[in-house]
Amino acid sequence: MSDLWPLAPSGATDWLLELCGDGTTGFMPPAMPDAVWVLNAMYEHEQGPAGVSYAEYHQARPADGSTLPHIVAGIDLDAVGVATGGGLGRARHPGPGRQRLRWAELARRTGDPVVPDGLMPSYRCFPSVKKEGSRPMSTVPPTEGSLDRETWNRLIAILTQYSAAGPDTHCLAYYNPLMLGAVDFDNLHVRAGRLGDAEVLYDHSEADFSPSNLWADDRSWVLCTDYDLWATKIAGPPPLIDALLNDSGIEAVRLPWAH
Repeated sequence: MSDLWPLAPSGATDWLLELCGDGTTGFMPPAMPDAVWVLNAMYEHEQGPAGVSYAEYHQARPADGSTLPHIVAGIDLDAVGVATGGGLGRARHPGPGRQRLRWAELARRTGDPVVPDGLMPSYRCFPSVKKEGSRPMSTVPPTEGSLDRETWNRLIAILTQYSAAGPDTHCLAYYNPLMLGAVDFDNLHVRAGRLGDAEVLYDHSEADFSPSNLWADDRSWVLCTDYDLWATKIAGPPPLIDALLNDSGIEAVRLPWAH
């Protein structure tokens, strides 16, 4: 990481601060001139039961220590309210027996919109599948604050294709302080490197998340993965946005109220 993506001056985010305002959970850009939301992947069990919710399962767990708590970024997710089935941080395909569940497919099944009008992609989506606030264990909901590995890799490939210098495009990556368990807002964690080396940013040892922001040094495009959301916003030129909307490897949507 240090060789490919050395630390850059925190002042590299000044233009984002001016453009977007506060970046505590990630600098959310406006359309530049266009924008799209890439949705984090969710999965479902190919033959699993749909009746038991995550909350019901966790309430029934033995209290003898035979099951370990689910801790991400120092937070015991099982101890902070209802077990919704969601998580924080990095994720990947959960393995055999699970298949990807497209947001559009779940919307067709339930009648819920992919993203309700006026909202951002988050735990508030698909309310009809919840039972007392918790989701069925037959599904693996998206995680908050990070792209899943497969979507990240595909997104980097598309950004490389639509950047003038291809893999040699100079980029900067910003990790918000919440990801690092830090409160030093005067020395923001920014790294500089090549777009062709961006896959390694996903495994940054100091964070359990993909970067909050990644942008081309020429500011032709910028992405934001907000700490509290289930999706990443990409702002940039129309050809890039169209490619994201039409790519079969990722799932992307326009949100006119969050453009």
